[in-house]
Amino acid sequence: MREKDVEKKRRKEQRVVEEMIRLYCRKNHSDHSGTGQLCPDCRALSDYARERSEKCPFMEQKTFCANCRVHCYKPEMREKIRTVMRFSGPRMLLYHPGMALWHLICSKREGRTGDKRA
Repeated sequence: MREKDVEKKRRKEQRVVEEMIRLYCRKNHSDHSGTGQLCPDCRALSDYARERSEKCPFMEQKTFCANCRVHCYKPEMREKIRTVMRFSGPRMLLYHPGMALWHLICSKREGRTGDKRA
């Protein structure tokens, strides 16, 4: 996979995670004055997820972090992102149907092909 394609994939994954965190924050935390801004905890989680994605050495082979053998999130942040994913995942079909379908297709495709990393 070319570097340009890896970066495109990385940006798309980051956008999906950001939208899931935004949805979670909007539905579970105060409105933040209607600005659409994330609360400080969700901002920290979003920044952390983006940082982890930027440093991921497996981006070329994997589809999503949940499918990776190496979990690089700290245990506390991993639990937070799991909570966000459990909440936002099913709701993404209503709020971001294109992203949700893309995610589902990619996840199913990886499930069929198996994990190719050593």
